[in-house]
Amino acid sequence: MTDVQQDRETDAFERLLEQLRSTRSFDFTGYKRSSLMRRTRKRMGELGIDSFEDYAQRLDGDGDEFDALFNTILINVTSFFRDPLTWKVLEETVVPDLIARSTANGSMPETIRVWSAGCATGEEAFSIAMLFAERLGADQLSSRVKIYATDVDEHALLAARQAAYPAKEGDAVPEEFRKCYFERSGGRLTLVPELRRTVIFGRHDLVRDPPISRVGLLLCRNTLMYFNAALQRSVLDSFHFALRTGGYLCLGKSEMMVSRSGRFQAIDLKRRVFTPVLDGAEYYPRRSMTRDGPREASSVSASVTAALKTRAFEANDIPQIVLDQERHLILANRRARDLFGLAPEDIGKPVQDLELSYRPIELRSQIDKVESGDSPIVTRSARWERDGETSFWDITVALLSGRDTQVGFMAAFVDVTAHHGMEDELQRLRGEVQSAYGELQSTVEELETTNEELQSTNEELETTNEELQSTNEELETMNEELQSTNEELETMNDELRQRSTELNEVNFFFESVLASLQAGVVVTDTHLRIQVWNHQAEQLWGLRSDEVRGQDLLSLDIGLPVADLREPAQAIVGGRSKRESVTLEATNRTGRKVTCDVSIMPLAQGTKSQGLIILMNANDHQAGS
Repeated sequence: MTDVQQDRETDAFERLLEQLRSTRSFDFTGYKRSSLMRRTRKRMGELGIDSFEDYAQRLDGDGDEFDALFNTILINVTSFFRDPLTWKVLEETVVPDLIARSTANGSMPETIRVWSAGCATGEEAFSIAMLFAERLGADQLSSRVKIYATDVDEHALLAARQAAYPAKEGDAVPEEFRKCYFERSGGRLTLVPELRRTVIFGRHDLVRDPPISRVGLLLCRNTLMYFNAALQRSVLDSFHFALRTGGYLCLGKSEMMVSRSGRFQAIDLKRRVFTPVLDGAEYYPRRSMTRDGPREASSVSASVTAALKTRAFEANDIPQIVLDQERHLILANRRARDLFGLAPEDIGKPVQDLELSYRPIELRSQIDKVESGDSPIVTRSARWERDGETSFWDITVALLSGRDTQVGFMAAFVDVTAHHGMEDELQRLRGEVQSAYGELQSTVEELETTNEELQSTNEELETTNEELQSTNEELETMNEELQSTNEELETMNDELRQRSTELNEVNFFFESVLASLQAGVVVTDTHLRIQVWNHQAEQLWGLRSDEVRGQDLLSLDIGLPVADLREPAQAIVGGRSKRESVTLEATNRTGRKVTCDVSIMPLAQGTKSQGLIILMNANDHQAGS
C-alpha cells in the first residue's frame, strides 16, 4: 500500500469514528488506532466489506450492526485467578490489610468497597469475592464487602449476572474453592448465592462516566492498554480520585503508564499492585473551646498586633516587597533589601526607578496583569544572571485589597536554584528509570513472543520509550485477541477439534521437514504463485519468505533464470509429466556463480493437482573446481 493510499484509508477510518461518535454517542477517539482498525477490519471481513466508506454506509443502513461492531472491538477475555502470582499478592497482602483497617477504629466495621473495572463476564470480580470469603466467612461476606463490577459491554454483563460458567473454566480455580463456592449443574459451574449477592454488576464507561468513590481495592487489568497515553492518564486520575487513603490499585501485567505517574507508588511493581500518593492535606484552623462553647482566639491591642505584623514581615526569610496603589515602594523586608541592594532612601520611590522592576523579571507587566485579573500570578524558575552566577527564582505577584478597594501590591521572591538543579537531576533519573522499565518490559515480551511479526514490531518500536510502551501494550492486545479466538474455536464440536489437532501435527511435521532440508524448497499453486519459501531458499536468493509469498515465481529477480522453469512447470501442471529436472547456471545472493539443480514435482490431493513442489540444490563453481 502506498503512502497516499494509507493516508486516504486513515482519513476514511477517522470519518467512521466521527460518525460513531455523532450518531451513537460513543467516543472511540481515545482508543489506540492500530487496535481499533484491526478489530474493525475483522468485523468487515466477516461481512465481506473491503473499505471503511462501504462499512460506514452499512452502519447507516443497519441499526443492529453497531452492536456487532461494538462486541468485536471489546475483547472480553478473562478467567478466574488469571496471573496466579498477582492473586497471591492480593490474597496474602492486600485482602488481609483491607480487613484489618476496616475494624481498626474499634467500632462497627466499615464496609470494604471493591471496584472491578472492565470486568467482562465477571470471573475477576468473583475471584476477589472468594478471597474475602476465605478470610471473613461466607456468612459475613455480603455485610462486610461490596464488590462493584463494571463494563461497557451489556452482553458481557448479562452473562456475568448469570454467574454460570463452562466447567472447563473451573480448572483455574483452586480445588478447595471449587468445592466451597461452586455448584455443578450439568456441564456448567454456578457461583453460590452468598458470593453472587456480594457482587453488583453495572454498565460504566471509564472514559465518560464518573468513578465510584471510597474504594479500597480497584482492579482494572488489561483494560488501559487499549487506550492512548492521554486517555490512560485521564482514567488514572479518575482511579486516584476513586481510591480512599491506603487503597490499592491492581493493573494488568503490560500496563506501565501508572509506574510513570506521580499519583501512585508501587507496592509490588512486578505484579502491578500500587497505592495512591496523597495530593497533600489541607489545613483547617481550629477554634479554641471553652465551657460556654467555641470562641475565637483572644484579641490583643491594635498597636501590639501592628508591631507583631511588622516584625514577622521583617523576619521572613523570603524576600518580599510591598507597593502602594501608585506603585511606589512602601515596604521591603531585610532579605529583599539585601537581595536588591535597597537603601533607606529607596523607600517611597516609584518601582520603575528601581532595578528590581526589571530583574529578574519585568515586574511592571506582572503587576498590570494582577491588577486586571484580580488573582495572584506566579512565575516559575525565572533565570537571573548576576556577578557571573546564575540563579532561579519563583516570583509571586498579588493584589492587596481592602474591604472594597485596591490598596496596593505584594511581590515575593523564592530562591529555587537548588530545587532547579534537583529537578534536572530528577528528570535525568526518571529518564533512566523509564529506560530501565522499558528494557525490562521488552525482555518479558520477547520471551512471550514467538512469531516473526511480533518480533519485528518489537524491534522497530525500540527506538523510543513511548514507542516501546505502545508496542508492549499492542502485543498484549494481540495476545488477548488470540486468546479470544482460541475460546471461540473451543466451542466447536469434538470432531473439529480432533481435526485441528491433526492439522497442527501435520503443520509441525511439515515445518520440521522444511527446516531440515538442505535444499531450497518452494511450493506454488497452479498459477506459480509462491505459497512456501523455506529458509534455505532465503539463503540462496536473498529474499525472505514474507517478501515473496503470493508473488509469481517467474516474475522474481533472484539470480536464477526462472523463465527457464516455465515449460517444465506447465508440463507438470498440465499432467503431461510427473517430474521434471533442470540444471541452470545462476548467481546466489552473495554474487557467486553456482550450478543449480532444479527438480519440479506435482503437489496433488488425490488426482487433482494443487500446485508444484520445487527443489533447488546449488553447487558453488569454486567449490566444485
